[in-house]
Amino acid sequence: MSTAGGADDGPERRLVFAFYLTGHGFGHATRAIEQIAEDYSNCETLLRLPGYCPMPAFRDVTDVPLVVRGLRKSRSEVRKDLGIAESTKVVIFNFGGQPAGWKLKQEWLPDGWICLVCGTSDSQEVPPNFIKLEKDTYTPDVMAASDCMLGKIGYGTASEALAYKLPFVFVRRDYFNEEPFLRNLLEHHQSSIEMIRRDFLAGHWKPYLLRALTLQPSYDGPTNGGQVAARILQDIAVGKKCASDKFNGARRLQDAIVLGYQLQRTPGKDVGIPDWYSLNGTEIGAHPIIENTEKIKTAESCCEDFEILHGDLQGLTDTMAFLKSLSGLTGNELKDSEVQSRERTAASVLFDWEREIYVARAPGRLDVMGGIADYSGSLVLQMPLREACHVAVQRNHPSKQKLWKHVQARQLENTGVVPVVQIVSFGSELSNRAPTFDMDLSDFMDGDKPISYEKAREFFCQDPSQKWAAYVSGTILILMTELGVQFTDSMSILVSSAVPEGKGVSSSASVEVATMSAISAAYGLNITPRDLALLCQKVENHVVGAPCGVMDQMASACGEANKLLAMVCQPAEVKELVMIPSHIRFWGLDSGIRHSVGGGDYGSVRVGTYMGRKMIKCAASDLVSVSSTSDAPAQSDDYKEKGRDVLKSEASMEYLCKLPPHRYEAAYSKDIPETITGGAFLEKYGDHDDMVTVIDPKRSYSVKAPTRHPIYENFRVETFKALLTAANTDEQLSALGELMYQCHYSYNACGLGSDGTERLVNLVQEMQHRKTPENGGPNLYGAKITGGGSGGSVCVIGKNCLQSAEEIAEIQQRYKAATGYLPIVFDGSSPGAGKFGYLKIRRRRPKLTIPE
Repeated sequence: MSTAGGADDGPERRLVFAFYLTGHGFGHATRAIEQIAEDYSNCETLLRLPGYCPMPAFRDVTDVPLVVRGLRKSRSEVRKDLGIAESTKVVIFNFGGQPAGWKLKQEWLPDGWICLVCGTSDSQEVPPNFIKLEKDTYTPDVMAASDCMLGKIGYGTASEALAYKLPFVFVRRDYFNEEPFLRNLLEHHQSSIEMIRRDFLAGHWKPYLLRALTLQPSYDGPTNGGQVAARILQDIAVGKKCASDKFNGARRLQDAIVLGYQLQRTPGKDVGIPDWYSLNGTEIGAHPIIENTEKIKTAESCCEDFEILHGDLQGLTDTMAFLKSLSGLTGNELKDSEVQSRERTAASVLFDWEREIYVARAPGRLDVMGGIADYSGSLVLQMPLREACHVAVQRNHPSKQKLWKHVQARQLENTGVVPVVQIVSFGSELSNRAPTFDMDLSDFMDGDKPISYEKAREFFCQDPSQKWAAYVSGTILILMTELGVQFTDSMSILVSSAVPEGKGVSSSASVEVATMSAISAAYGLNITPRDLALLCQKVENHVVGAPCGVMDQMASACGEANKLLAMVCQPAEVKELVMIPSHIRFWGLDSGIRHSVGGGDYGSVRVGTYMGRKMIKCAASDLVSVSSTSDAPAQSDDYKEKGRDVLKSEASMEYLCKLPPHRYEAAYSKDIPETITGGAFLEKYGDHDDMVTVIDPKRSYSVKAPTRHPIYENFRVETFKALLTAANTDEQLSALGELMYQCHYSYNACGLGSDGTERLVNLVQEMQHRKTPENGGPNLYGAKITGGGSGGSVCVIGKNCLQSAEEIAEIQQRYKAATGYLPIVFDGSSPGAGKFGYLKIRRRRPKLTIPE
């Protein structure tokens, strides 16, 4: 938001208020960033309010206090005017955008409470314990006269709730990017409680309102931001300088260009807090080497807290740290006089510490070769990462399950004690999702059968802030539907992942695999790692609605440390585990551009690939018919029969990767169009025969590049795998690197590239071809975009030596200098979920001390 002013003969002056932007369409984002760049480079000053959105690129700012409207009447005067006694509990309802037909009900409030409703229409009727406020009511006076507020977070409501020390019960807003920062401001001052949207719409308000009364809002900062801003405006108007050290326009423009890189996003992404400011340094980034003595101390420490009844820590320090974090929940103690985060508060009452807890671990994966060719049946090579997701599960009889207060209230109002699922997800603030989720298991039932996957998707899409729960609780529905498992107990699930989201390293697969592994252990289900991976793919395809292949789940479930999982995705046949030669090392470098398999580009490329397969099958079928009736010159019967057999095989081809490159070029390449509209394809071919994507008749799809890619990628991966066993020479590394480069540029041809990943690959090439007197040749040999593309990470291959690590660090710094973002480096490997197994743990009882 900007305002222009100043004398006609002077430079244009602008006032720019800081605001945060993410692109819901890349073109829109680009235009907005250009406008920000222009405004910021020309403005006189940029004002920043409390609860601002962090923008590291903007260094020239002026902070102002909360902007708050002053009071006109006292609390007693307002209550007297409304006819409300001083002792009556009052909630002000400041909301909007409810579904059509939704009505307030008397039983939603605690006994004796009154609700003051803002902004109702004249025709709307309210229950007797609700009071409609006049349209010209001065809201700050009513807020100050109330005991708590129920509504949506905005700058105005948040500021005035803080100023008047009014407990704020809020429901998340969809696509309001400022909300996470305002929410953190409120929570820091103990001023807010989140109400789950489902409970809001269903009227389960009582536990939240009663909990709000226990808050002790603590904001005591200044509230004269309006006057401060007005004074600055006045000074600007009369020509006074706001600051002597004001940056010049060029410096400001440089800041805005850096912001442009930081805000790049792929179309179709979920709304989330940008990763570039909120990385969790305790889990993400460089990992120092931990000496064996430290490992032993850590293992002894976590074993002091928990008795391990089954399983082995396997020397994994992240698992030791997870158990240590569990032990920190048992006392629910506040440390260092800080208020616990909502997620840790919820987790502290999640488990019955006297009973067994099952822990599973599943790593992320680095896509070395194969990538999007997985759904076309390609061979893929995947490396399980050191970063992993841990999930702890406990089952309890419904009558013994520890319940959150709003769940207790829901059960009392409904049918009584029923099996429930309660989930806490650590790190929720990193992606702007709600930290908790709960549901009755009966929500997954339609009579005596599980609900359809379509209904499940609708269920999880009701509230965008809780859509993440589909990855976790979706595993339950898949087990019910596919294996007929009946869940009669309640479940408590804690998810803690060090696999960063949106980096193209399979954070979602690691959550699914770890969750299903832990649930399987808790319920005694004997599922092989391969079958578990296939079930987890169904979670993502059918419950989440993301059209991914199976390689991510297979790598997370079946991989082994320091080995590449070689798998033929037809649908998921593990060929072998290929030991990574000791002289070769792989790294992952994150571009900072969020990747999403739910994004539009990934889905449209998949559609184009399946269109190409259908075209080839139809062309092969036509050629079979022609060869049967052809009057062409006579050939030997044996030759003709073999030719027909090849065509028949191609006409019934299930996986595109079964077609070798020479056959594609000889028989089909020239007839595959560059693009085709969905309507034209459907009219000619009927359907593309893919269960997880839908063709949009009005959209134009690229076909030739997406069809060609998996055919050649399968050949590249086969060659790559064979080369790994070749002699240790520079020629071996050069050939491996060349195959990775070819894969990368084939992704680009499909439209799955990005500026960030392209920059990283170019930096690797610069390092590879850089000539210096002291080096005896390159250390890095190749790089490629990974996974679903459109951002995420690149995989780099190089010599396993110190010089390579130094060059990776140099690439990090050069990328940061160009874009403002320091890439995360993924370095190292760990066992998959199948190799890890599971831990069965129980809290050790404290030793009794006998007085002397």
